[in-house]
Amino acid sequence: MSRVSPTHRAVPRKPDDTYLRELGYEPVLTRRMGAFGNFAISFSVISVLSGCMTLYGFGLNTGGPAVMLWGWVLVGAMVMFIGASLAEVTSAYPTSGALYYQAEQLGGRKWGWYTGWLNLLGLLGAIAGIDYGAALFTGALLNLQWGFEPTPGKIMMIYVCILALHATLNLFGVRLVSILNNISVWWHLGGVIAIVGALVMAPSQHQSVEFMFGEFVNNTGWSSPLYVAVLGLLLAQYTFCGYDASAHLSEETTDAQVSAPRGIIHSIGWSWLAGFVLLAGLTFAIQDYAGTVGTATGVPPAQIFLDALGLAGAKALLLVVIIAQLCCGNAETAAASRMVFAFSRDGALPGSHLWRQVDRRTGTPRKAVLLSVVCAALLALPSLYSPVAYAAITSINVVGITPAYALPIYLRIRNRDRFQPGPWNLGRWGVTVGTIAVIWVVFVTVLFCLPQSRPGGGALVSVETFNYAPVALLVVLALAWGWWRKQGSSYEVPAQNFDRSASTYEDEVV
Repeated sequence: MSRVSPTHRAVPRKPDDTYLRELGYEPVLTRRMGAFGNFAISFSVISVLSGCMTLYGFGLNTGGPAVMLWGWVLVGAMVMFIGASLAEVTSAYPTSGALYYQAEQLGGRKWGWYTGWLNLLGLLGAIAGIDYGAALFTGALLNLQWGFEPTPGKIMMIYVCILALHATLNLFGVRLVSILNNISVWWHLGGVIAIVGALVMAPSQHQSVEFMFGEFVNNTGWSSPLYVAVLGLLLAQYTFCGYDASAHLSEETTDAQVSAPRGIIHSIGWSWLAGFVLLAGLTFAIQDYAGTVGTATGVPPAQIFLDALGLAGAKALLLVVIIAQLCCGNAETAAASRMVFAFSRDGALPGSHLWRQVDRRTGTPRKAVLLSVVCAALLALPSLYSPVAYAAITSINVVGITPAYALPIYLRIRNRDRFQPGPWNLGRWGVTVGTIAVIWVVFVTVLFCLPQSRPGGGALVSVETFNYAPVALLVVLALAWGWWRKQGSSYEVPAQNFDRSASTYEDEVV
């Protein structure tokens, strides 16, 4: 970090609760999460064993190995710019409201309002993407074990069961969620080592370095290699989502002005490294490219495991991936429900009086949990008739949450004269880094609203290939606009008329 200009001196480190009161919130959460715990939540939600594995088949068809590996390097670098800028803003405003609170403080009520709605869309899209991916991998495991045919209808049934499981675990309270999250960190690290180690040592045949970094594949129907290459960036950009969890957990983190920003940066950095190793290991072990793409399991990594290790080894590694995905989805469900709760606490959602209710026995916003999983279920319904729906689900996550990251950064740049950085800051590089971050977000947001595959017959798009991510984005923005017209006058951050005695859930750690 560079030294801060004398005209923009950083806020000194202050006692956490004292500083939180200065920001307008009375502390109601117990700070028992240290720097590692704050890093762990974001690392678990990013989950390279979820994003990289579930979109690996998409990557094989959309650019192939070269785009997956070089794209991972490029996107990881760009996300570090976003993460560094968001970390700087988080250091100045370490609250559970996170992105929408930051936008409100830097730009005003409307900025906070729309940032919150975008963040909510991204979080709900993340639940759908993670849990639907877990359903696909569960279907693949059942296929190997019992010859289960992973049809869209059957995968949807598995998906609904996984959502119900995560809702149930969250309704029991966050103590169980916290335990699973701690396990998840080490499971992810150990899982990457186990998978890559097995794929390097077991097969007698491997792909060449030239294949891994130079093979371009286009099975999308589009003729432009450049267009296909940039579409292929979705795998990496989708995986690099969720690091805002460190900001959302800042009110439960000690030394939050520094620990939360570091949690963001470290989670991105370690995920960048682990994800590259995982993608390289998978690609290195491909035995039959066409057979992997068209696998009967419905999940290309499962076919790689099967070809390289045999049936028993494939089932073992699939189980490793599924457990990681279930832990990730459970943590994301908790994070999304807390966003629903926090936004409702400030009166920003229809039916806010319901979603901000906290169960006095478990200290959990149970109705917010249920709303989150129901919305995630609805987002995945098009997968029943669309073979590209999963890519659209992941695009919803990207086009919702990534702009929500950029808005506080943009407002920090726009209002740089009044922004007072926290103890973790970028100094004179803050505006430059932030500008690069905002430009990248605009690029990927537009990109992932475009069609991702082209049908035959000369048509540009069909029902089966339609990318409905922009529709979901427009619906949420329209709902946010309409609800602002009706209810915006009661939106206040922090809400002064909220009964905070009902919001005490000091044992919760997402």
